[in-house]
Amino acid sequence: MINKIKNFIEKHGLNNKTVIVGFSGGYDSMCLLDILSKIKEEYSLDIIAAHYNHNWRGEIAKREQEVCRDFCIEKNLKFYTETADSSVKKTETVARELRYKFFERALKKYNADVVFTAHNFNDNAETLLYRIVKGTGIVGLNGILPKRGIYYRPLINISRLEIEQYSKENNLTPNVDDSNMDDIHKRNLIRNKILPLLKEINPEVITALNNLSKIARIENSVIDEYLSVIESDIFDNNRIRTPYFMKLSSSLKTKVIYNMLYHSEVDYNHDLVERCVSFIESTVNDKKPSKYSIGKDIWLYADKNIIEIFSKSDKEKQIIPIENCGNYRLSDYIFSIEPSEEYIKQNSEESACVDLSKYNLSDIVIRTRRDGDIIQPLGSDGKMKLKKYLMSKHIPQHKRDGLLLLCKNKEVLWVAGVGISDKIKSVSKSTHILKIFKKEV
Repeated sequence: MINKIKNFIEKHGLNNKTVIVGFSGGYDSMCLLDILSKIKEEYSLDIIAAHYNHNWRGEIAKREQEVCRDFCIEKNLKFYTETADSSVKKTETVARELRYKFFERALKKYNADVVFTAHNFNDNAETLLYRIVKGTGIVGLNGILPKRGIYYRPLINISRLEIEQYSKENNLTPNVDDSNMDDIHKRNLIRNKILPLLKEINPEVITALNNLSKIARIENSVIDEYLSVIESDIFDNNRIRTPYFMKLSSSLKTKVIYNMLYHSEVDYNHDLVERCVSFIESTVNDKKPSKYSIGKDIWLYADKNIIEIFSKSDKEKQIIPIENCGNYRLSDYIFSIEPSEEYIKQNSEESACVDLSKYNLSDIVIRTRRDGDIIQPLGSDGKMKLKKYLMSKHIPQHKRDGLLLLCKNKEVLWVAGVGISDKIKSVSKSTHILKIFKKEV
């Protein structure tokens, strides 16, 4: 078993890394940590065991927390732990979300490179069966991947039986969670009752399900390889180009939308995918931009040019006064205003060379739009409502509230990324250069 973990580390180039290891204290994670403690010097690994107490079982959970702490002291491993607030909703979904947020905090605290979780061969089979019953697609048949982003599963090809045998041979005394026997939890029901019944049909059902997972990954890689050839035509900054989408076959349309939903925060299924494709086709045929609710405060938007998923922002509308030249942060953007003594032709809508000689900088603010905003479009003698201006520029409705504006009172001088007011155009001279760009993450 130790050699399997070594091979995993070598295959994924994980030597000389700082590693957060999810440590419940159960058989799987204790076995993984024990092996890592034995090979950490050989592979120059800095190991931090991270235990999250979900606070579901009172004193029992506290004792298990201390068992984990004592094990780490014995093995000379760093130990990091947190306890969930007692008011947190006690569901498997919430527990999983909190656990992964905990891992992210641990990553930042220790400036770690990766996270190891102790999912094993049996876990993958159980997950696959659960997804099949719930109605997954071919992507869902991938199962638990050995690697996804910063998360690695060194035990994914090691069976529960091997883990239990290793624990016995090495005198490990893991925590035993009694709730694992409670069939009210769906995964426990699969493990304790459904899989034993399936073994009557095929004694090697665990291996069979894992093989199905491997086959699905191969099939998906073939599909993804083909999609990568055409995605430069279909996608534009995570948005789908409608004209190219409409030329795809029915099957490819379904696959493209499936992938889009899969990578979003939407709780998707095949029925939703079909309804999204139907919505897009109807919207394009009716030639009327529209949006379709696909989750709480999440919509699919489509028009003749683009298709995208967007969510409702809960952020309060911000306003930042301009005092001097320099950079100003607002939402996810940085607004820059710098002095300029000559006209410089700009090559994008994200910057503008303007004449602000008629304005005091202290009277100008950066903000998002308000009711009653007006603008005098470039080249126009008269003013118009900002809403009408944005419509003339074909800005989708859901994008308008997120636009950043340079304003004096209700008058808009620059719509960042869209256009300037005629009042600040440079004729014979310029006073300032305006720029807008995304914050670096």
